[in-house]
Amino acid sequence: MGKGGRMPVAGGETKQAEKNEDIFRRVPHEKPPFTIADIKKAIPPHCFERSLIRSFSYLVYDLAVCFLLYYVATNYINLLPKPLSYLAWTAYIYVQGCFMFAVWVVAHECGHHGFSNYHWLNDTVGFVLHSLLLVPYFSWKISHRRHHANTNSLDRDENHIPRFKETIRSYYHFFNNPIGRVFIIAFTLTLGWPLYLIVNIAGRTYDRHASHFDPYSPIYSERERVQILWSDIGFLAGCCLVYRVALVKGFTWVMLVYGAPLHVVNGFLVMITLLHHTHLSLPHYDASEWDWLRGALATVDRDYGILNKVFHHIADTHVLHHLISSIPHYHAEEATEAIKPVLGDYYHYDPTPFYVAMWREAKECLYVEAEDGDKAKGVYWFKNKLQSS
Repeated sequence: MGKGGRMPVAGGETKQAEKNEDIFRRVPHEKPPFTIADIKKAIPPHCFERSLIRSFSYLVYDLAVCFLLYYVATNYINLLPKPLSYLAWTAYIYVQGCFMFAVWVVAHECGHHGFSNYHWLNDTVGFVLHSLLLVPYFSWKISHRRHHANTNSLDRDENHIPRFKETIRSYYHFFNNPIGRVFIIAFTLTLGWPLYLIVNIAGRTYDRHASHFDPYSPIYSERERVQILWSDIGFLAGCCLVYRVALVKGFTWVMLVYGAPLHVVNGFLVMITLLHHTHLSLPHYDASEWDWLRGALATVDRDYGILNKVFHHIADTHVLHHLISSIPHYHAEEATEAIKPVLGDYYHYDPTPFYVAMWREAKECLYVEAEDGDKAKGVYWFKNKLQSS
């Protein structure tokens, strides 16, 4: 009896250990035994089809929810007594930010031409939506396309490029503790996105200043400069609209209704992108070893709970997104299930809640380092030991 009573505990511990081992199981870094053509063949043909009506229905739904939340907040929250009104505004900011991020995801899909079969319509919808969210649409679209073309290349990827141990600044040792980690996460989630756009922080290193607002930035070619100017015009138009509303309604009102939720949008954007490419199981490659397919495979699907649906499954089908980015989000779940048997061990999923994962990766994934052995030459893995070896 006593021994039998302990068995469920031991079994539970074993299952938890196996679960943890699976979460940190390294994605194979060898060339896969399948091609992108094999992956496409496994996906049902209808998953590649874009429905203009269906795409617009999701956009209309997201915008309708945003308007409903705005209407309720501006008409009813102030009727609540003060302690409750503070809680209600906090809830509004978070929920509105989530649905505004859903709009951001639709605009992102336009940038990948997954919204419709018409490129001009994709760019028009994406340009309007991103401008209203203070994002330079074409500037981001171009750099993001290059991120997809060079994923996990230590030499050519465009963003969230991991550091090498020798490039970590000496003062970073003072942040390698719980309090420092809180500061770094807060800084990343609040200022990471605007600083990436303005000065290319956490982006690819260029030989001169790089900015998403500069048509002459080294990020862009000469033929892309006009698109960067259009992006700047859209961004400035969005800023001007916010400013004009603030003159009428007041800056506090605009901050509560729009500015604070927009910070939630930016925070989720940075977190989701960071967590897709920051994990102990993911390899990174230098120029001697990198190829597009292995780079695209070295990402991880994450679980955001109910937000998976709100965010149009951008987080839990991200492996598919890097392999075939033009598949509409409403086919992404089905397509992901279809490719899992083909990918085998090359597919990786981590069910860890995103808030736990953010803390864990900030602690464990400080820099990348190649391991000994010819087999792993040119392949780098995340490490967390800052002390001298």
